[in-house]
Amino acid sequence: MTTAPLDWPSIAAGGFPVPEAVPASRLAGELSAMLVSSDPVVRDDHACTAAARWIREGVLDDVLEELGDRAAERFAHPEVQARAFAPLLLSCVLTRSAAVGGLVTDAAAERWYAAFSAWYPAEEDTRGWDDALGWLHAVAHGADAAAAFAKALPGRRTELLELCARRMTAPGAHRYEQLEDARLARALTRVLQAPGLDAAGATAWLAVVADALEGGGPGPVPVWAFNTFATLQSLHLHLTRGIAGEEAPPHAEAVAARVVDLLRLPCHWLA
Repeated sequence: MTTAPLDWPSIAAGGFPVPEAVPASRLAGELSAMLVSSDPVVRDDHACTAAARWIREGVLDDVLEELGDRAAERFAHPEVQARAFAPLLLSCVLTRSAAVGGLVTDAAAERWYAAFSAWYPAEEDTRGWDDALGWLHAVAHGADAAAAFAKALPGRRTELLELCARRMTAPGAHRYEQLEDARLARALTRVLQAPGLDAAGATAWLAVVADALEGGGPGPVPVWAFNTFATLQSLHLHLTRGIAGEEAPPHAEAVAARVVDLLRLPCHWLA
């Protein structure tokens, strides 16, 4: 077992081979600490890439819950990059557990969901990119986590749909400039893919959007409304074209029709 400092630049340059004689608990600790860094090379290029690969390959199976707990704690972190990368790590953890089974308990997933659901619609810094911090992508990373939670906790699907609706209609948000609308649309489509939702359940969450848009009139479009319309347009495309290699949601046609009803608010000329 080695105690020598890990040379992360060399690990990255070598294609992320798993360091020899380094316990998974140490790797989890170092990766968790690096994912808080304000240096985008340390956080994104090194830690995030290594964590995603090693989780997918099963290298960190023994410490998945530890990684998830540390990620969930960061939703209350004072620095945006720490908060924004927490859901991305949770998505990796939940996806690995879904693929293998039994690596994460339902109690752990519920614990993480409680922290995630409190954070996601309330996050104020929704910039996709910052020139100093690099990628932040709280909205996109949160969308990925929402889709992963839908598989881990199928009983939360209707809540997750409403959570995404509250995120897209949140006032004070930054304009979606880095394809956040597409990531939200993909997540919504994946939540809707799961069997068990009837047509009413698959469309009910759009009432959150309709309520937010009610009363809009002439004048400039607020940023949150622009984000909402962009996401609805992207969702309609996902529902009608589908996601490559994946099943279409059972009620895609009904959801798409309701989405078009909402898009007619700014685009009254739609057929």
